[in-house]
Amino acid sequence: MHPSLVRTAKNAVKLHAVKAADLKRWLAARPKREANWLKSAGFAAKDGELVLVPAAGGVAAAVLGLGKGDDPLALATFSENLPHGAYALGDVPEGFGGARAALAWTLGTYRFARYRKHTREIPKLAVPQGVDGEEVSRVAEGVFLTRDLVNTPSNDMGPEELGEAARDLAKRHGAKISFIIGDTLLKANYPLIHAVGRASTRAPRLIDLHWGRPGAPKVTLVGKGVCFDSGGLDLKSSANMLTMKKDMGGAALVLGLAHMIMGAKLDLRLRVLIPAVENSVSGNAYRPGDVFPSRKGLTVEIGNTDAEGRLVLADALAEADSETPELLIDVATLTGAARAATGMELPPFFTDDETLAADLARAGTEACDPVWRLPLWRGYENTLASPIADLTNNPHYGLAGAITAALFLNRFVERAKSWVHLDIPAWNDRPRPGRRVGAEANTARALYALIAARYGAKA
Repeated sequence: MHPSLVRTAKNAVKLHAVKAADLKRWLAARPKREANWLKSAGFAAKDGELVLVPAAGGVAAAVLGLGKGDDPLALATFSENLPHGAYALGDVPEGFGGARAALAWTLGTYRFARYRKHTREIPKLAVPQGVDGEEVSRVAEGVFLTRDLVNTPSNDMGPEELGEAARDLAKRHGAKISFIIGDTLLKANYPLIHAVGRASTRAPRLIDLHWGRPGAPKVTLVGKGVCFDSGGLDLKSSANMLTMKKDMGGAALVLGLAHMIMGAKLDLRLRVLIPAVENSVSGNAYRPGDVFPSRKGLTVEIGNTDAEGRLVLADALAEADSETPELLIDVATLTGAARAATGMELPPFFTDDETLAADLARAGTEACDPVWRLPLWRGYENTLASPIADLTNNPHYGLAGAITAALFLNRFVERAKSWVHLDIPAWNDRPRPGRRVGAEANTARALYALIAARYGAKA
């Protein structure tokens, strides 16, 4: 289990939480000494308000205010703020306890410690009764893997290092992994991946991981692995480049999700494809106006070198689609338009599969990892037209950028029984309990909940 979770804890401090609207009734039901202490401390159950209730020689309880109670992961405030010690869940409202409380607690312990030591000892929570601590830990570890990969700066997280992270994961779970690197991409017919990555001194590559029972249903994950995006010759501004280490967030997320799937031994045949590149500027950088073939055979005119993510995904999706997977999922930090549409905390997804759309939305809600469906509006298909090629990567329309990007990707998917594209930020721009500013595994828990519900039998 994760080190912040223990099976039992002697003399554990109780953790209580209460909504502001329930405070009066809640205090009336508490022991008189505890209620008087909270009243004297002016506790009003405001969102994030945390009060310790003393006992002889120590602390008897910690009480957290939930405000309106609209953040189901609010209990992460406990592990973020409490000192080292043993704790156990006490009186919390419905919807905040059980596995959700354990997950929130664990998420609150995350620290990115590669470059700066953190000396604080993490507190320990006794796993609530009936909760599978191993499952909670598995999910949290997948989230933390994604966060660590995205938080790592690009000088230490290029295509090769991303490949090594995938190799380490494969070794841990007994998966097979292979790589197609550099000019070999051309020989193997991945021309778009090669075109985007060729300007960097760090060779582009396609990472290909396989795991699971051969006869099981095939689930394929494709993650955008642009380890740094300068914009290419259509250079980004310095402000827009500041967080471009996170442009491999889709790749990081599918690796974190793969850890959850393989660790749970779900009964499926998993394939993970990651086109890993650095979009750089040099004498051999691809140019606006260039035309390239794709693995699928469609030719693509380059209207903007900063629309590189859809190019590398196109080749990877064509390969994934060739095997007719039962479920094909691609995840990418693809468009600013998605952020404009739904913000940083509600990533959009696109699919024509109505059942999948409903299942994913429900899984996101249940996992406290919300997603929102945007339409694959076919009326915008003509914006992808090029006068000299089959497609352009820069649609002739100034609006609906997340939709037109999804439509572009959809041109490379024909055989998969079900396909969904998720356009994620991979980043928190404001702090919330268990979700510090920085890297985030948006949609990982939602996707895992979806896949586990469909393929939950043990292999």
